[in-house]
Amino acid sequence: MSSLTDRVVAHVRDGIRHQRYVPGEIYSVYQLAEALGVSRSPAREAMMRLSEAGLVEIARNRGFRVVLPQARDVAEIFAVRLALEPAAARRCGERRVDLSGAFASLTAAEQEGDEAAFWEADQALHDAILRGAGNARAAAVVASLRATTALLGPPTSHAGRSLREIRDEHAPIVEALCRHDGEAAEEAMRDHLVRTGRLLVAQVAASTPGSTDPEATDPDALWAEVVGRSL
Repeated sequence: MSSLTDRVVAHVRDGIRHQRYVPGEIYSVYQLAEALGVSRSPAREAMMRLSEAGLVEIARNRGFRVVLPQARDVAEIFAVRLALEPAAARRCGERRVDLSGAFASLTAAEQEGDEAAFWEADQALHDAILRGAGNARAAAVVASLRATTALLGPPTSHAGRSLREIRDEHAPIVEALCRHDGEAAEEAMRDHLVRTGRLLVAQVAASTPGSTDPEATDPDALWAEVVGRSL
């Protein structure tokens, strides 16, 4: 059952990412199960799991509808990441973890202009830092959070940043790790996450034009409320 449920979850996440499932439409769980060749039980379980993650709403006796992350959701996600990843970077420096190979993969993808490979390398680098710090559970938490924000689009869509700009934000982290400077690695990771998070919160807030919701009109205030004014 678990593997079938995971398959349905992955299918729906991929469908949201590639806009096969879009907000506002109601999709039948029965049709989803039939299309994937699974029974209704794993399809329902998958919808419950996605509902708990805030990615879909269950329409009783009708199916489900997609709910993309909102500005507050993104700010909360980065608040969690900021609680985990800078400390992991520091720990990696203290443990003398070598991540030059992971960074080389990121650089190669950037130079080739291979966005799909770059995105995978970006995720792999962050994952390697968390696991290098000796915390596989934190790595799993961050992977789930990143899967949610990935539904908003590839990293280059975040305020129009290029692959080179994103790659360059990772360079100080890896350089500090190569020097076994945990403090500098921690600060560089924090800087990278704050920049990414603030840009993405502003982007999502701007995607709701005409809204009178303060969260859509003042992303800086939202960031300060959820994450903190010093970040």
